[in-house]
Amino acid sequence: MTQPRPIRTVRGVRDILPGETVRWQRVEAEARRVFEAHGYREIRLPLFERTELFARGIGETTDIVEKEMYTFQDRSGESLTLRPEATASLLRAYIEHGLHVQPKPVRLYTLGPMFRYERPQAGRYRQFHQINVEALGEAHPALDAEVIGMLMELFRALGLAERLALQVNSIGDEACRPAFRERLAAYLREHAGELCPECRGRIERNPLRVLDCKRPGCQPLIDKAPSILEALCPGCREHFERVRGYLDALGLAYRVNPRMVRGLDYYVRTTFEVLTEELGAQNALAGGGRYDGLIQALGGPPDPGIGFAIGVERVTLLLGAGPDGPLPTALLIPLGEAALTALLPLAQAARRHGVGVEVAYGRKLRGELERAHRLGVPYVVIVGEDELRADRATLRDMASGAQRAIPLDRLPEELAALGRPG
Repeated sequence: MTQPRPIRTVRGVRDILPGETVRWQRVEAEARRVFEAHGYREIRLPLFERTELFARGIGETTDIVEKEMYTFQDRSGESLTLRPEATASLLRAYIEHGLHVQPKPVRLYTLGPMFRYERPQAGRYRQFHQINVEALGEAHPALDAEVIGMLMELFRALGLAERLALQVNSIGDEACRPAFRERLAAYLREHAGELCPECRGRIERNPLRVLDCKRPGCQPLIDKAPSILEALCPGCREHFERVRGYLDALGLAYRVNPRMVRGLDYYVRTTFEVLTEELGAQNALAGGGRYDGLIQALGGPPDPGIGFAIGVERVTLLLGAGPDGPLPTALLIPLGEAALTALLPLAQAARRHGVGVEVAYGRKLRGELERAHRLGVPYVVIVGEDELRADRATLRDMASGAQRAIPLDRLPEELAALGRPG
């Protein structure tokens, strides 16, 4: 019979193997700790939604909606989309479940996979993972600074803050941005021949997105483009000045980057990104901003909001390789069926004491000792016929080779003592 061909993962997705999941768990655990210390609560959202949600929420002229969404029809003919980002889904839940009646701001976070059809490269996948934070119902500029400060506190807790750069900007609102869009579009039309084809297509549809182009040929023109900061209305200018004042009060280092825009249409006023120089083109680890009109655009109340998203793959790349994970304290080696039957309940009792143990299955002692060495466990427990008759076990220190006998009924407590520091 012909051996069937192995089935491989789809291009642009990947398995996260046990040696990597330790870093993922660390990022997720620190995120939960930091966010919950600031009063945020976790919400879990569906992986797919009605396509209309993302078309209305993200913006029909964005690259995500135009080119990157995984959209399909279900058996009823309804158009559904795998979520390309989390904010629209979270705000749909905020509206649908009446969370807007709770004391403001409503502070929520979520984490999980997102899906976009993009060209795969290091740090960018078609199924990727984000940690998202949203603070809803409060327009005060101090909230902007607090949200940014919380993001940087997470990176500090992960030991990454000194390797990252925070950039902030204001992109105005409906009072001042339309006039700036026209001014920017006029400038870009004059120089359209010097822009890449993608940027030329954006001039009429979404000229602000030209400022986000990373192609070297477009950079000289972008550097000379009009600055949004010169076009801010008094309200947006005051808001941004106060945000900067609160960031200074928090002691945060940052740079104002007037060319920084976000890739989604819903942002207004404060925007921000956290960047690294260590991952090549995929240099943004996190980013976000205000979206004060989005909740109302999705059919909810006129509540303001601010949030950010963190790219988990990129953060774990920066963390680098580390230990594969917590090791068991001991491998329990039974020599024979009777010894295996005796050790199984003792192993369960040890785990209830908080001790990590693995049980071998009665194979030869030499092979199991070799496996213990490969596992890296510090101790093995050996039980054979002689030990069973004496109602004891042999405990071996794998580093020194020293052995001692311990009563079987004391095994869980003895292992627990070994597993405690000191």
